[in-house]
Amino acid sequence: MQIEKLSLAKRREKRQLLVENKLRFAGPDSELSIYDTYRAAKGVGLAADQLLFCGMVSGRKVMHDLHHQQGQLFLPHESYVLPPGDYVEIDFPDANESAPTTCLTIEISKDRIDSLSERMRDLTTLEIVDHSWEYRPQIIHKHHTGDTQQLLEKMVMLYTADNPDKEIMLDLSVTELVIRLLREQGRDVLLSYCQQAPDASGITAAIHCLEQNLAAPLDIEQLCRKACMSRSRLYVEFKKQLGCTPGEFQQQLRLKSAAEAIQAGKSVTDACYSFGFNDLSHFSRRFTRFFGCAPSAYRQKTTNN
Repeated sequence: MQIEKLSLAKRREKRQLLVENKLRFAGPDSELSIYDTYRAAKGVGLAADQLLFCGMVSGRKVMHDLHHQQGQLFLPHESYVLPPGDYVEIDFPDANESAPTTCLTIEISKDRIDSLSERMRDLTTLEIVDHSWEYRPQIIHKHHTGDTQQLLEKMVMLYTADNPDKEIMLDLSVTELVIRLLREQGRDVLLSYCQQAPDASGITAAIHCLEQNLAAPLDIEQLCRKACMSRSRLYVEFKKQLGCTPGEFQQQLRLKSAAEAIQAGKSVTDACYSFGFNDLSHFSRRFTRFFGCAPSAYRQKTTNN
């Protein structure tokens, strides 16, 4: 993520803390904080009064919460959402003066989230029996899409810039970020439901088929038969339920599975060909675009934990 308005040199000029420097910028119903950590450290506490949407900019952190005592690695192009009232402890294994670990948090009021949840309930429903758009206060740790990455970069520029339309544009951006969060939560619920009841509906049957045949070429006609839908209807439902096309969803599943295999010690070449990619260069380009770094760099970051 580029924080062009606040170069590392400028952020260091007025640094007041030995280990960490924090800059804060207020917005409508929200607040941006940018953290630069200059020393390796363990067990640094972070508590949330409101919802915290966290994004890594550079370096690595290890996040410890009640459900993950051993810690979860937190890398650039990932989001970590901390609900109101929750607490985590953070390790900074690589932070140093020449290459500080940098991250940001965007604090969003609960009232704002509740208001948007109500609006989404009025507009659309998901094919899940027990799902509503109400925010579920749980920790979410996910790789986020390129669109979310671009949104975060835009928000940093808006918070730090002197723009006459700053408040209006930030208000719209916070709304978009919350909608993305609620969509991601709904997607998680749908995929979990699919694991329990793959034949519950047409869309769950199609999702299950893709998950079970990751290395196979995309067969839209087969998915249509599984879902009992026309081609056009299948695409409409994927966009509505998952926010992407069947092909994009398959690509996401393949890349995430390949990343998990690389993190588990599999070679980049084996991970490439095990999950339906037929060309190593093509796989590397796709991986880099999705995760923000090449497969070999990802391997080094995740296995050197």
